[in-house]
Amino acid sequence: MQNNLDKYNQKRNFSRTTEPKGKISKRRKQNIFVVQHHLARKDHFDLRLEHDGVLKSWAVPKGPSYNPKDKRLAILVEDHPISYQHFEGTIKKGEYGGGTVMIFDAGHYEISENFNESFKRGNLKITLQGQRLIGTWNLVHLKDEQWLLIKEKDEHYLFNDIYSINTSIITNRTFKEIENNHKNIPLNSKNRILGIEITSKDKLIYPEITKKEVLQYYKKIAHRMLPFLKYRIISTVRCPNGIKEKSFFKKHFENEREGFVKIPLKNNQGKFDDYYFISNELGLISEVQMNSIEFHTWGSTIFDLNYPDILVFDLDPDPMINLKQLRQGIIHLKEILDDLNLKSYLKVSGKKGYHVVVKYKAHTNWEKTSDICQKIAILMEQKWPNLYTSNMRKVNRTNKIFIDWIRNTRGATSICPYSLRISENAAISMPISWDDLFKIKPNEITLKNYQKYLKKVDPWADFFD
Repeated sequence: MQNNLDKYNQKRNFSRTTEPKGKISKRRKQNIFVVQHHLARKDHFDLRLEHDGVLKSWAVPKGPSYNPKDKRLAILVEDHPISYQHFEGTIKKGEYGGGTVMIFDAGHYEISENFNESFKRGNLKITLQGQRLIGTWNLVHLKDEQWLLIKEKDEHYLFNDIYSINTSIITNRTFKEIENNHKNIPLNSKNRILGIEITSKDKLIYPEITKKEVLQYYKKIAHRMLPFLKYRIISTVRCPNGIKEKSFFKKHFENEREGFVKIPLKNNQGKFDDYYFISNELGLISEVQMNSIEFHTWGSTIFDLNYPDILVFDLDPDPMINLKQLRQGIIHLKEILDDLNLKSYLKVSGKKGYHVVVKYKAHTNWEKTSDICQKIAILMEQKWPNLYTSNMRKVNRTNKIFIDWIRNTRGATSICPYSLRISENAAISMPISWDDLFKIKPNEITLKNYQKYLKKVDPWADFFD
C-alpha cells in the first residue's frame, strides 16, 4: 500500500486555505487518530488513522455509531498529512472541501493485525482510545472506495446520537464560534485551561488555604496525576464550603463537558447509571472548580472493567500502633509481594497509613483477584498473628494493623496518587520511594511543602512501562 500526499497537495491552493501542506512524517511509537466533523457541501465526519507517516482517511457521511447494528458507509479519500490532526477552522467557499471543520475527537488507536495486510484484505479492526470514541470498530471493504464502519459489540457505549455533541473536543468551540475565528488551533491543553471561568478564588477550602491555591496545585501536578485518572471511573469528595463544612461523595456523571467522558453501567436492578472519567487537564481543573478535593479511582480501566490492572493494599493501624510498627508492616507486606513476583510501589495515604500499590498483570477477574488479595492479608495474619488482621471489624483491630484488601473488588475505589485529602493540614497522597519509607510520615506531604518532594526523581516513573 503506497502512502502518497501528491493528491492531497494537488487538490488544494495553499495561498487560499489554512490547511497544512502535505509532507510525510516520521513514524512514532503510538498511532494517533482524529475524527473531524466537516460542514462542507454535504455534512459528514472524517475518520483519519495514522499509518506510515500519513493519515489514512475515510469520509463517513453519518459518522461513527456505537450501535453494532449500524453499518455506516465510509468512503476512502486521499491520504492527509499527520499535521492535519490539529486542523480546525473554515475552508473558504469555492475551495476544495469548502466549509467548517471541527475536531470531534482525537486520541490513539491500536490495530489487531498488520495494517498493510489488513488493508489489502479489506478488514481493519481498530480499537480507538479517544475521549468520545472508545472501543473497537471494524472497517470492512465493499468495492472501489466504499467501506463500512461497524462497531464491534463490547462494553463501550457512551452516547447514541453523535450529532448531540456540538463542540470541539480540543477548543470547546461551536461551529459558529469556529466560523467567526478562521484560525488553525493547535492541540494545546494549557491554552484550553484558560477558558475555564474560575469562581470564588478567595474562598477558604482549608484553614489558610484558598480555592485558588488548590487549583494551582492541581494544575502543577496534572501531568503526573492524569495517567492515573485517564480511562478510570472516578468518584470525588466535594467540599462546596470548605473542609470544615458538610462534604459529599460524588460518583455519577452530571452533564456533558469538555474533559469528562460518560460511562453507562448496569446496576443491580438492570438499569443504567452514568459514571464517568476525566480525560484531560481541562476536565481535572473543571472538577476542582466544582469544589472536588479528593479523587478516587477504580482499579480497572474502562477498556477491561472486569479485570483489574492495579491492586491497592491499605495498612490501617489501630490508634495504639506506633509509626515504627506501621513501617515494619509495610516491609512485611513488600516481602510477601516480592515472593509472589508482584512489583509494588509505595505512597503515603495523606491520613494515618501507607498504601502499597501493585501494577497487576495477571488478568484475572475481580472475584479471583479479590480472593488473591484476601489470601495475602490472611497470610500476613497467619505469619504474624499478634501484629495483623485481615478482618475489617474494628473489634478485631485492637493493637493490630488491618490489612485492607477489600478495596480490590469491583466498584471499590482508592485514593488517586497526588490527590489532596480532606485533612486539617491539606495532606497529599503522594508516591514516595521505598528508601523514603523511614523518612516520610503518612501525612507529612502537604499543599504547603509538596514542591520539595517533586524535585526528587519520580519514584513511580516506570509505573506505566
